[in-house]
Amino acid sequence: MEFNAENILLLGAILVFCSILISKTGYRFGIPSLLLFLIVGMFFGSDGLGLQFGNAGQAQFIGMMALSIILFSGGVDTKIKEIRPVLAPGIMLSTIGVLLTTLLTGFFIFYISHWTGLDIEMSLVVSLLLAATMSSTDSASVFSILRSQKLNLKHNLRPMLELESGSNDPMAYMLTIVLIQLATANNASVADIATNFAFQFIFGGLAGYGIGKLMVWINNRINLSNTSLYPILILSLVFFTFTVTDLLKGNGYLAVYIAGIVLGNAKIVNRKETQTFFDGFTWLVQIVMFLALGLLVNPHELLIVAPTALLIGLFMMIVARPLSVILCLLPFRNLPKRAWTFTSWVGLRGAVPIIFATYPVVANVDGADQIFNIVFFITLLSLVLQGSTIASFARKLNLDLPLEKIGNDFGVELPDEINSSLKDITVTDEMIANGDRLADMRLPKGTLVMIIKRGTEYIVPNGSVSLHIGDKLLLISENQ
Repeated sequence: MEFNAENILLLGAILVFCSILISKTGYRFGIPSLLLFLIVGMFFGSDGLGLQFGNAGQAQFIGMMALSIILFSGGVDTKIKEIRPVLAPGIMLSTIGVLLTTLLTGFFIFYISHWTGLDIEMSLVVSLLLAATMSSTDSASVFSILRSQKLNLKHNLRPMLELESGSNDPMAYMLTIVLIQLATANNASVADIATNFAFQFIFGGLAGYGIGKLMVWINNRINLSNTSLYPILILSLVFFTFTVTDLLKGNGYLAVYIAGIVLGNAKIVNRKETQTFFDGFTWLVQIVMFLALGLLVNPHELLIVAPTALLIGLFMMIVARPLSVILCLLPFRNLPKRAWTFTSWVGLRGAVPIIFATYPVVANVDGADQIFNIVFFITLLSLVLQGSTIASFARKLNLDLPLEKIGNDFGVELPDEINSSLKDITVTDEMIANGDRLADMRLPKGTLVMIIKRGTEYIVPNGSVSLHIGDKLLLISENQ
């Protein structure tokens, strides 16, 4: 059965519904949602229930749109004050680390394609191209596992890994595009490649920063009557950022990520509505992207490349990624060696390598189908071996911390323009030792109790209210 105008909504609804139900079970056991979404797509695909989806160009477009939203949303969630202490190692990993992973893995692929009995034969450029498509890591899967296991990490590892994962896709993308040009034309000079790299990084960064500032200005001054339109306005500007930057030969992925950082760290009106919209929409585009990739692959073809892909995947996990991490983190002596070890193991492959593997297919590079199948197999291998052991590995290395509490138990948030903060406290016997009335509590100057929660009951506070041990108080305080 093929997708058409009559059945696409029905089939799409069934696929998304099944994916969400299955991910609920996987979340409980720490299995990456990405892996489950891919499996659902494969189950419904040509080798499963027979749904036909074989257009790599359409899958590439879906991935491009989805990655724009995912990177922008990741940028919005990136807080400058958290990443500032780990900015240098994070950028080293996302640039030099990606390049080193590509070189080490590429030369290994070239070696095994000529000196072993494996069914693979690739030129050096194509070997490097295969490595480049897999050189970036996936943040969404890593941190969904950490959150499901209620883990935080010592030594600022979490913001460092988030920064690396959010900013290393542009580097992998540029390497992939340059190597495709070399594989199809072989007429680009080293100077042209270096100039292209520099222009994409510089222009992509400047465009992202400039349009991000424009987003903040428009969002705060447009004064829409319907608050639901604010996130839609931002969404249109995200796609504008990506497409315009890409048309002008800059790096669109880098631009949307930086624009997200600018917006996320600025004071904006209707932040809650915008964040809620993008949280849900990001999940939707991730599910659609993963399902499309699962439908695109033919599982029986994975068996053909399995020996080669297994060898390459293990080399990346055990040799290429650890060596790249060690070389990048050598200047940063404040990080203990066990942090290096954990960072090496979090080289988790996800949807991005599979999307990048469609580019050689669309460009008709020799051996492109083999590249796609190898990348898909290694992604599954990485999700199974690394994705399912990240939380336990963090505990074994004594790098885990309790997950920090975000927000308050009342689910109440204040707009950015209000110069106040909220927090909740639980009444203890010490608090009411000198009197159980609210008026007897010694609250700091400028702090008021907004509401009291007693079990499932909510009480509007006044000075004569009697407090009970275990009551939760929502406090509002002026920011100093």
